[in-house]
Amino acid sequence: MCLHHEVELGIIIGKKGRYIAEEKALQYVLGYLVALDITARDIQYKAKKNGLPWTIAKGFDTFAPLSDAVLKEKAPHPQKLDLILKINGVTKQNANTNQMIYSVESIISFISEIMTLERGDLILTGTPEGVGELKEGDILEARLGSLCTLTVDVKQG
Repeated sequence: MCLHHEVELGIIIGKKGRYIAEEKALQYVLGYLVALDITARDIQYKAKKNGLPWTIAKGFDTFAPLSDAVLKEKAPHPQKLDLILKINGVTKQNANTNQMIYSVESIISFISEIMTLERGDLILTGTPEGVGELKEGDILEARLGSLCTLTVDVKQG
């Protein structure tokens, strides 16, 4: 299996909401975390080529490790957070949430138009450039600014 890393901001929903206006979206946030969205790229490409749903490439056990959560009060400006991923001590992804295509508020608003958001729901916001392959034995360190860190050891099986 060909595994790729994607560091992402996670948004934890704090209360139930539907059709949430962008200007009120942060009122529905409980907190944030840093996540690793792992993808089996070979399975994804094969599924796409055959016109099949490719979400299976992200659904294997251990494919979405998460850091501890940080309450939103510790991060009052979610569009000013550094997202960093180091593999074996080498920086592979380094961006700020101010570079996101869509703001936290617009993501929450858009999703709430499709489905009701419930307390405890987790939204992963997408990854900055620098996605790459993982190998067995790699040590990943993902950070959301100075707020939280996630360390993962890549193991086979």
